[in-house]
Amino acid sequence: MSNTKIIVAGPRGKMGSEALRMIEKQDHFDLVACVDHKHGGLSVKDIDNLPNLDAPIYEDIEQCLQEIEADVLIDLTTPEFGYKHTRLALEYGVRPVVGTTGFTKDQLTELEQMAEDKELGVVIAPNFAIGAVLMMQFSKWAAKYFPDVEIIERHHDNKLDAPSGTAVKTSELIQEVRDQKKQGHPEEKETLDGSRGADVDGMKIHSVRLPGLVAHQEVMFGSTGETLTIKHDSINRESFMTGVKLSIEKVLNLQVLVYGLENLLE
Repeated sequence: MSNTKIIVAGPRGKMGSEALRMIEKQDHFDLVACVDHKHGGLSVKDIDNLPNLDAPIYEDIEQCLQEIEADVLIDLTTPEFGYKHTRLALEYGVRPVVGTTGFTKDQLTELEQMAEDKELGVVIAPNFAIGAVLMMQFSKWAAKYFPDVEIIERHHDNKLDAPSGTAVKTSELIQEVRDQKKQGHPEEKETLDGSRGADVDGMKIHSVRLPGLVAHQEVMFGSTGETLTIKHDSINRESFMTGVKLSIEKVLNLQVLVYGLENLLE
């Protein structure tokens, strides 16, 4: 069986460079190219602080997809470019694995339809950390018994979207088992706009952005005389690579879009 040929978009980012190091360690993965808005024409090994991999860098993803034979595109960029890259990858018969969050529901629906039409797998994961996926699943289970819930997510101050994709996904899972409920006092009033966080189906989501953080979330449940907190912390970005590796291996055998790493776990 031949090795899986991989293109990485966003190789100089913190997640992208970690993905390159993960690929370098795997005997069955080959990095065949990278897409970056700088350094076109150079090789990955020519860039400081990146692994010694002899893969070309393209500034134009469409040119890359035209010239490079690949099985999988890993996209760890931004919502704007992630959506564009995923569309183009599908058009060229390459299966995307996307760690970018912030897609709209309309964009996800469109990509889902494209994947089905092309019979190509796509994995879009709000969080690649296995522990974070378990945290979301445990929260869904707990919400059956604790309908009063608030989500607090904390990330580094370079994150572009708020709330995080993980928080949004957590709220969606909770909504599947929880009846809509407005929490707090019925006459509650914010004396500072936004002080109670975002409202999703009656539950609240709070976003914190500070240097020194990586990715952290706690889901707090309250009931008569007790509280329950389910918490996950990613201490460094290496924690996401187990999920990225799993997604690459699984997407090769998919013919539909899968949203959420939990759908790949047995």
